Amino acid sequence: MIVSKRIVALYNSLQGRYGPQNWWPADSALECILGTILTQNTAWKNVEKAIKNLKSNDLISIEKFDSLPTKRLATLIRSSGYFNQKAIKIKNFINFVKKDYRGDLGKMLDEDTDELREKLLHIKGIGPETVDSILLYAAKKPIFVVDAYTYRILSRHGLIPEQTSYNEIQELIMDSVPKDTQIYNEYHALLVKVGKEHCRKKPLCEGCPLEYDPHTV
Repeated sequence: MIVSKRIVALYNSLQGRYGPQNWWPADSALECILGTILTQNTAWKNVEKAIKNLKSNDLISIEKFDSLPTKRLATLIRSSGYFNQKAIKIKNFINFVKKDYRGDLGKMLDEDTDELREKLLHIKGIGPETVDSILLYAAKKPIFVVDAYTYRILSRHGLIPEQTSYNEIQELIMDSVPKDTQIYNEYHALLVKVGKEHCRKKPLCEGCPLEYDPHTV
């Protein structure tokens, strides 16, 4: 109970400092999904360059990605880093939508959360963080995304032990705050914000909105 109250308190502190983050910046669900794949192991500015290339070539559609050669796709997303691997991941996702939903992305996004999550986790190269980002930001489903910042912040504040799994952290957050898509959206984005500004590998605690948490260890 104490841990849950502190998790809510952290959210309130971050929201009070930073306000709405308005995630995920995208013009369509497919663009959002591309962003969740491209953002792996790179800065968002590099993702923006890659998506801009795809847009300028009028390629943001299931059909066009399906016919686009993987090597050409890799070239277009070069700025995102690990572009060969990411091109394959994108193609794997497109093949999944074509095979399971006849290319109908809307049908995929409307599927039951648990069933869709299980299916997405079977796509080669797509891990839990990316899957849950797709569910939360593209499908607008109430599920919390756990990333390295989440783990680092919660562990530094003594809210989770060092050896805590992705699913355990996700369950802790979802049991502590209301089951609401917008709250999960904002909380994840706020943790990323404070993680980038303060809770880095070498922490910059001065001025952090969580600096005065009396239970910090």
